[in-house]
Amino acid sequence: MFGNDKAVDELGRMVLDYAEERLTLHPVPLDYVLSEAELLDRAGQTITTEGIGGARAMDLFAEVLAPACLSVDHPRYLSFIPCAPSDAAAMFDLVVGASSMYAGSWLEGSGAVFAENQALRWIADLAGLPEQAGGVFVPGGTIGNLSALVAARHAARARAVEEAKGEGRPLRPWRVVATAGAHSSIQSACDVMDAELVTVEPDEHLRLTGPALREVLEREGPETFFAVVATAGTTNFGVVDDLAGVAEVCAEHGIWFHVDGAYGGAALAAPSVRSLFDGVERADSFIVDPHKWLFAPFDCCALIYREPALARAAHTQRAGYLDVLTEAAQWNPTDYSVGLTRRARGLPLWFSLATHGTAAYTRAIERTLEVARHAESEVERRPDLELVRHRDLSVVVFRRLGWGPGDYQAWSDRMLEDEFAFVVPTTHDGETLARFAIVNPETTEADIDAILDTMA
Repeated sequence: MFGNDKAVDELGRMVLDYAEERLTLHPVPLDYVLSEAELLDRAGQTITTEGIGGARAMDLFAEVLAPACLSVDHPRYLSFIPCAPSDAAAMFDLVVGASSMYAGSWLEGSGAVFAENQALRWIADLAGLPEQAGGVFVPGGTIGNLSALVAARHAARARAVEEAKGEGRPLRPWRVVATAGAHSSIQSACDVMDAELVTVEPDEHLRLTGPALREVLEREGPETFFAVVATAGTTNFGVVDDLAGVAEVCAEHGIWFHVDGAYGGAALAAPSVRSLFDGVERADSFIVDPHKWLFAPFDCCALIYREPALARAAHTQRAGYLDVLTEAAQWNPTDYSVGLTRRARGLPLWFSLATHGTAAYTRAIERTLEVARHAESEVERRPDLELVRHRDLSVVVFRRLGWGPGDYQAWSDRMLEDEFAFVVPTTHDGETLARFAIVNPETTEADIDAILDTMA
């Protein structure tokens, strides 16, 4: 479309050469952060009337822009929840981008949707959801949680109308319940939906439990709630809520049970911790982000419904030009989430699963859990360190005795400046703490030991 064939060929070689070099780097460089002024000084104005040419643009990216982005797949990137895609998934992301396919409808992308649905089925089977369960890959946990809650509210209001049967104005449930440990996207979703978030006090293990949920619902009036959100692996501590107890209470009151497993849901594939998730099979909706702990590239969240028809009723967009899609019987992914336009973001996960097999995923997740166990025991072994809470999954939170907020930040800054590790502090109950999030199978016990040595 732009440029001649020779220029396109040369640009293609440069792009593929860069991608090949990056994909074969093991380990990758951690890289660094630059200020806007530093980037402007090094890169200059890149958008011009006549263009700077592909070679110059590629050089700027490779030499200036890319090194100023931290490599989230570095084995000592242990902050937030990292992303460590398999080589197969990262390679296939190039194919998806080059293929110019739209994966919002079966009519336009049946092959892609078919493959994505097989990957979704594997996840649904891990969770123990029924055969009719299905869903869609969305950009991330925020959109996944929002879409699930939109479906939950639509279903609750439709049921309220049915139950009223013309006898007065039907109730319009407007509230969601979760714990304070739930992901920030739950509050964000409630804000977008103009819904009220009611929080339940967690137990001594930081979990949402069935008895505590029942108490709040009965005090506040269960008829005012349209969804309960439980978390299968909180971001800050990796806590898995009392899913079985919460599911029971939701069933008693007929309230939609949503499980946010954006980070922790991947551990359903690990037999060593599978029992922590008992009860997830009763969820009305469930999310897990493959770009977190299932080794897919950004951006990819699997959103699965027990009864997809309820989600379709809430999300299908209707317009004359869409009739050919909405009146068809085929599976259209855009019917199950907020948004219409979508790329085939689930295909890199599908390709990696098809290439390596699901057993490889189990081994990789169990390996990260082994390293997390080592980190926990090493913290307990060192006299100047102290665990804050025994881990559920692969997040380890601990304190350095005698340190204050400034000490943690200086330690974190020093490691990043040396391009040695990226470990930012977190806070809990007003205290600054250290935190490891271990989801990269290339992170080793030696990496953990080396980082802890810097705290001496």
